[in-house]
Amino acid sequence: MARVFYTYILCNRPHGVLYCGVTNDLVRRVHEHRSARGGVFTTRYKVRWLVWFAGHEIPGAAIGQEKTIKGWPRAWKVNLIETDNPDWCDLWPVISQAAGEMGEGKNTSCHDDVW
Repeated sequence: MARVFYTYILCNRPHGVLYCGVTNDLVRRVHEHRSARGGVFTTRYKVRWLVWFAGHEIPGAAIGQEKTIKGWPRAWKVNLIETDNPDWCDLWPVISQAAGEMGEGKNTSCHDDVW
């Protein structure tokens, strides 16, 4: 099985604080953010909701995309999110259930009282 590298965007609420990152294990990394173990910035601003991600076969492609997105104006980042996720749904349930994770990823509606 080929290894996948991910570029991802998290937020603390729709149109709130955004964070862009890169990882080789999306489920683990998002779980770290959700558990306030993801880093100082994401912990301070409670940035825990996965709203966009893309997979890459080559690590340099994921890193390059992260750097590109970080250099974009905010409006472009919002457009990227809303192209695939117009309601700003938390995608954690999707990735955690696909990976067979149990526990906190039980909400399946993006409009449950998560914001």
